[in-house]
Amino acid sequence: MSNAGKILEQMNDRSREVFRRVVESYLASGDPVGSRTLTRDMSEKVSAATVRNVMQDLEYLGLLDSPHISAGRIPTQEGLRMFVDGLLEVGDLENTDRKMIDATLGSNSDDMTGALDRIGSALSGVTQGASLVLAPKHEAPIKHIEFVSLSHDRALVVLVFADGHVENRIFHPPPGQTPSSMREAANFLNALIEGKTISDLQTVIARQISDRRQEIDQLAHQLVESGLAVWDGDSDNYERLIVRGRANLLNSDTEEEEFDRIRTLFDDLERKRDIAEFLELADEGEGVRIFIGSENKLFSLSGSSLVVSPYMNADRKIIGAVGVIGPTRLNYGRIVPIVDYTAQLVGKLIADRS
Repeated sequence: MSNAGKILEQMNDRSREVFRRVVESYLASGDPVGSRTLTRDMSEKVSAATVRNVMQDLEYLGLLDSPHISAGRIPTQEGLRMFVDGLLEVGDLENTDRKMIDATLGSNSDDMTGALDRIGSALSGVTQGASLVLAPKHEAPIKHIEFVSLSHDRALVVLVFADGHVENRIFHPPPGQTPSSMREAANFLNALIEGKTISDLQTVIARQISDRRQEIDQLAHQLVESGLAVWDGDSDNYERLIVRGRANLLNSDTEEEEFDRIRTLFDDLERKRDIAEFLELADEGEGVRIFIGSENKLFSLSGSSLVVSPYMNADRKIIGAVGVIGPTRLNYGRIVPIVDYTAQLVGKLIADRS
């Protein structure tokens, strides 16, 4: 049992109720909660002085904090974690929320990226947070590869998959590339790729380049490696993460000191750093996970919370994740079933189309 769990277990009913009401009131309003306010809603009739003493004890335990002298209390990060782990009541998914998310599937388009984009937009709209959708890598066998020169320092690599899906990526080719070396590089790859997926390519190509070095000149060799790196490196992760609803994190009630935090979060989302870790967060087990403040290693500097759930393909393999990011004052009880439902919906969508 965690230390927070032991503290919660050792609390008497009054302390537990005061703590729960402070957190619930803070999550609903964002304002510090005073002892007089609590006395009106307590299940037993107690004085404001009694409630104040309980709040002081909870503050001593590190569960509550006083943002200003003589003000009410708000939960600390440790207090929020204890509330989420031990007292959070997760509600059922509301019909209006379900309908908004289901409406994204009305299109008959086979464009998976477009479908995930619509789902992300609906998720941010329903939760009023920023939504994150990590799309799966396209794992159909590759049918054809082509290199197209755009300028002296820019080229396009085109992948055509056996299922008809096409991906185009711009990259910087090695200096001195010619139309002849591009054709040679494409011919070399197309002779090897039949039945191979993107995941298969890197090891296969590295071995073949080493074994058949005499069949391909140095320019074409460099082009093959730089072109394939576009899919196997960080740029692939950037393309996979769909972020929607950043504007929801700013509203008319945002205080001045919050802007630096939100600006940091925006910068992180813009650069989409450590995207592989986003999937790792969800890969540690099925179901929804909640990361509060500095627990959230992706966006810890912004002090934000992340509610994330993995989704699976038809083989029950985790291939992506969906989540909602926002301030620590999230309505966790409502957002958890929304994220859970959305993850299941995305998994079914991908399984049905595979």
